[in-house]
Amino acid sequence: MQKGPHLRHMERVKVLPSLCPYFLKVERAAKLLRDVAKGRQVMKVDTFDDQIVYAGTTHQEFEQELSGRVVKDVQRYGKVFYILLEGEGKHPVLHFGMTGMLQPPSLSSVMQFVLHILAEAGPLAPVTEVDKGSIQESSTIQIAFLDPRRLARIRLCSSPLTEPPICDLGFDPILSMPSLEAFSARVRKRSCPIKALLLDQSFSAGVGNWVADEILYHARVHPEQRCNVLSEGQIQQLYDKTVYVAKTAVDGKGKKKNSDDPLLLPSGQPATIKFITVGGRTSAYVSELQRLQKNVEAKSSKEARDDSGGGEESDLTPLAESDADPEPAPKPSSQTRSSARKRKATKTTYRLAEVLVVEPEPAPKRRRESRA
Repeated sequence: MQKGPHLRHMERVKVLPSLCPYFLKVERAAKLLRDVAKGRQVMKVDTFDDQIVYAGTTHQEFEQELSGRVVKDVQRYGKVFYILLEGEGKHPVLHFGMTGMLQPPSLSSVMQFVLHILAEAGPLAPVTEVDKGSIQESSTIQIAFLDPRRLARIRLCSSPLTEPPICDLGFDPILSMPSLEAFSARVRKRSCPIKALLLDQSFSAGVGNWVADEILYHARVHPEQRCNVLSEGQIQQLYDKTVYVAKTAVDGKGKKKNSDDPLLLPSGQPATIKFITVGGRTSAYVSELQRLQKNVEAKSSKEARDDSGGGEESDLTPLAESDADPEPAPKPSSQTRSSARKRKATKTTYRLAEVLVVEPEPAPKRRRESRA
């Protein structure tokens, strides 16, 4: 990989498998299932009851829908992947949750993946106790969908792309990246930190915590920078680096880049990586390269809408109640201000008096005069 203009020694993307189901892990799972199952007939489906994992369906319905049908294709969108089956009926739509996994037909691959999960998450429940659904395509190939923590979801949809959860997602950086103009308009409509926006699945589907950190690092944008004060150049960089990081991660097939070289600045000094919390998630950034622009005044909502070329409100899902800038409080009347000043003065006087009060010393006892 070529060195970037800002770093003297190293410019890298953190391409490694993650415990969370970012688009990279799901892309690998979809490709695995597509390679071994496409064109094969599902001969047998083994399931058991789980009212948490099966969302809006039952394990019996799941078994009935898949049995005897041929796998036409396997596709991914965001953090979700789905199996397209031939014939009439519904199609499985699957989400890994935090620790979901797809068991490949090779035992060695299974053990390597399980050991990786154990190394990251600690001891988990035995695989035999968490098998949510096992699809057997032939006597020699078997695929199992596993989740030790039962945070995964299995759904059945007649049209996966036009039904929840996929229809509620934003653009996919690999499959459906919008134009720069559309991307810029959607960013400028928001006043939340840019890191929080990148994590919003209704904005960008599949982007997870470390992916967002990588995008912001390569774009040289601080995680806390407000969306509606970003310059055209910064938005252009965010757009380009979103595509770059996503494509590089997928091309690397999730393999960790073995490199212990330090991250150095043009001066040869080590870069400073700091950690903050943005949008409820830990964010890593290089303080020398990603500076927060504190002297830029935020635009009003009307100005942001005018810049985006329309007067409509944002159609994105709010990240949190604190995203929108609070409305200014109404100015109190003169009578209210006067009363407040009196209360404040009284309170301050009371506190000072309370602090300065000193108990008087007792008067010395008069010595009794002795009688002559």
